[in-house]
Amino acid sequence: MSLVDLTAHAEEFNADPYPFYEALRATGPVHRLVLGGERAWLVVGHQEAREALSHPALSKNWLGSELFEIAQVHAVATNMLDTDPPHHTRLRRLVAREFTTRRVESLRPRVQQITDGLLDAMEALPERRADLIRAFAVPLPMTVICELLGVPDLDRARFRYWSGEIVAPLDGAGADPRVLEEMTAYLVELIAAKAQNPGDDLLSALIRTRDEGGDRLSPDELIGMAFLLLVAGHETTVNLIGNGVRALLDHPDQLTALRADPGGLIDGAVEEMLRYDGPVQHATYRFADTDLELGGVPIATGSSVMVALAAADRDPARFSGPGPGPEMFDIRRTGPGHLAFGHGIHHCLGAPLARLEGRIAIRSLLERFPDLAEDPDAGPRDWLPGTLMRGVTRLPLRW
Repeated sequence: MSLVDLTAHAEEFNADPYPFYEALRATGPVHRLVLGGERAWLVVGHQEAREALSHPALSKNWLGSELFEIAQVHAVATNMLDTDPPHHTRLRRLVAREFTTRRVESLRPRVQQITDGLLDAMEALPERRADLIRAFAVPLPMTVICELLGVPDLDRARFRYWSGEIVAPLDGAGADPRVLEEMTAYLVELIAAKAQNPGDDLLSALIRTRDEGGDRLSPDELIGMAFLLLVAGHETTVNLIGNGVRALLDHPDQLTALRADPGGLIDGAVEEMLRYDGPVQHATYRFADTDLELGGVPIATGSSVMVALAAADRDPARFSGPGPGPEMFDIRRTGPGHLAFGHGIHHCLGAPLARLEGRIAIRSLLERFPDLAEDPDAGPRDWLPGTLMRGVTRLPLRW
């Protein structure tokens, strides 16, 4: 089996990875991958992706992996995304009570208020032009998650820089160890301050929460949980908004339909945005605890496995039928669900919050600016580097 090198055509791949995935799917659902000098298995078929995401023999505990030796010295790695049952079960149980449907729905008025304030600021710009990412897509989820956890306003710019360097380093390489050290040090101080003076916020709740058996999060687990919630809690929604607006602008007929019936179509539109060009391109690595088989391909013990969510969500085997094909963007699409939020025990805990923010953001933006369009003088799109996140670094618009 030949090696697939996604970095060989990095510029083309970052701009549009879907032709690459289509070519790979045509020859099989699982391929040998080389990425950053390391070898792994890349899963591009939808059925195989679902199987891999919930396979009991594929571990998420990468602390012992040579791929991520740096993580062994950072408490930020002690989070539920990078653990297996029973540890994962325990961590998720302790935090899940803070992400109930009722709690998320209670945030709706505040999310709308933040959205309206950001749109007011955009509307007041005399040039009637703005970078949507900087002016709207970043500050909305950043403000929501920082308020939810109780992170001071003045620290949000630093968090944006840190999280950006972690999920999509601008040099295309791995995360700078200094970024992880700085973020860890800040979280240690923040948690200590919250323990001394707790407030009405999620981080304070996590510090004091206990389950029926008296279990609670350890200091390192608190750091890891805060890290995961802060980074995952805004980076994904930034690109959900950015990718969703791009998809609408690239498909004027769908934009017209959504404007004509926002109440009836916004939920389906957001789901289609997640499927068609979702914010997370590849799930984080999994590691084979034993020999197994995916899509007829033997995977040896110790192998690394990467699931291409973006490829799986355009698999004709899953999304072809009497309706639109998988390469089409159709906000009225019905049928099988997508994998944008993952699958199995690691399905995104914050999915309800991301959906709430996405629906409010997209609908409010379109209602406020009926003639929203890409700025023709902005030049070519700048794409996020790497294979984890999918999106643009800026999206200049005019109205």
